[in-house]
Amino acid sequence: MINPNTINVIKATVPVLQQHGEALTTLFYERMFKNNPEVKPYFNQAHQHSGGQQRALAGAICAYAEHIDAPEKLADAVELIAQKHASLGIQKEHYPIVGENLLAAIETLLGNAATDEIINAWAEAYSSLMEIFINREQAIYDHHQTSFGWQGFKDFKVVKREDSSNTISSFYLQAADDMPLTPHTSGQYITVKWPTADGVSTLRNYSLSNRPGSEHYRISVKRELASTSTPSGVVSNAIHDTIQEGDIIAISPPCGEFTLQAFDNTSTNHIVFIAGGVGITPLLSMLHTVLDNKHAIDVTLIQAVVNGESHAFEEEIRTLSNEHHNFTWHSRYSEPNENDRNNQRFDSEGFIDNALLQNLITSTARTQFYLCGPEPMLKQCYQLLRNNKVASSQIHYEFFGPAGSLEH
Repeated sequence: MINPNTINVIKATVPVLQQHGEALTTLFYERMFKNNPEVKPYFNQAHQHSGGQQRALAGAICAYAEHIDAPEKLADAVELIAQKHASLGIQKEHYPIVGENLLAAIETLLGNAATDEIINAWAEAYSSLMEIFINREQAIYDHHQTSFGWQGFKDFKVVKREDSSNTISSFYLQAADDMPLTPHTSGQYITVKWPTADGVSTLRNYSLSNRPGSEHYRISVKRELASTSTPSGVVSNAIHDTIQEGDIIAISPPCGEFTLQAFDNTSTNHIVFIAGGVGITPLLSMLHTVLDNKHAIDVTLIQAVVNGESHAFEEEIRTLSNEHHNFTWHSRYSEPNENDRNNQRFDSEGFIDNALLQNLITSTARTQFYLCGPEPMLKQCYQLLRNNKVASSQIHYEFFGPAGSLEH
């Protein structure tokens, strides 16, 4: 139980965190990577380079300070982070490293304003949060062992490789020891442990795109090319360039909280999936689950891609569309090429807009929405849905990368 005076002190620091949160987290990461380089492999350096990780942590710290007296409001955020930590293999001995560097960063940022009362309050608050995460993550590790038969990383063999689009390749994985796989929950991801040239492994999350219960796991990896704001993806390019059938990679058990919510025909009569680019991967696994269970509900997939060359899983989804009369599939191309037009490969052109949503979705009262794709697309679709009076509780989404908010 956190001391009431500690709660008051923490809440008093909220305005400073709102104004200088990213400066704080930038100091924190710089200090931690310098003093404790052993933890650096747990962090995607592309997200560090873009500032996304710093912004996400700043938002999380600020949210914790605001709701320190109402932890139930943080339950979803705690679960998201705990699942991510478990996917990476974070252990309880890592938490003191984070705490020491975070408190030092707070002291540096506040300067002379960093009184003993403030530092001690944040030390107590961090200790309480640390206990919550350690306990939850241990429960996830125990679940991995009992349900999947392992925790940490295990060798898997690539039994098949196929191109799903011009930038996405799919890799079918089976346990190297030939043990049968426990079905994942659709929407979950695994973590690949990838060896680097300096002898230190790095870690990357990839959604499982296959039907749960298959004899394999399937990850579908997009080759991430350099842009003006981010470098090329080290692991994604290495996987594309080197991994072939018969190769061995180490992966962790499935993790993640972005999964299908329980529903019945009374509460839900329509499920809408909205995918942008490689964001189709977790949604495709969900789509298989919903259609396999033969619920008497309508199912719609809006798949937004650039053009036919980048249109992943086209044949697989077409097969589902042909087999299920309650499934509507709409492909939206933002930049169709001449071949796409000649062969009528898409249903409409442009970005997802209000006219498209209103055309495909006649009523939203009992509809659940699942969104995954680039952040600009998520924000656009979320705001369109909210403007159409869709409750936030009906909208489920996942960021590829550090978690953010779609509320603003």
